[in-house]
Amino acid sequence: MPTPFVAGAVVYAKDVPRISTFYSELAGLSIAHSEPGYVVLESAGFQLVIVAIPAHIAASLEVTVPPQRRENTAIKLVLAVPSIARARLVAPSLGGGLNPAEREWQFQGSCVCDGHDPEGNVVQFRQNAL
Repeated sequence: MPTPFVAGAVVYAKDVPRISTFYSELAGLSIAHSEPGYVVLESAGFQLVIVAIPAHIAASLEVTVPPQRRENTAIKLVLAVPSIARARLVAPSLGGGLNPAEREWQFQGSCVCDGHDPEGNVVQFRQNAL
């Protein structure tokens, strides 16, 4: 049975499986549903849907290695992680990355650090204080 919906976000991706794996591994989101063209990831009360960019649009998008960050957007996804240090170590193996430790900051009792997914979408990761 799906987790009751409280809040969520949608990320459009050129490579749905790769982006889904990135968010699932780093943020501990479970795959709740998967079909060609989209994957639904969930945690308690949060749902992240990874949707395939339409082929005619995806064909015009280039994802560089490493990905160029897409920082000029109005919205930034924020996800909780158990450990920012661990996320920083794991993210490159999944195609993404986090800023170095000296660029972390404290916000509302959490350690915070920006990073990016394998397609360059900027994401903020938050580790709750222990």
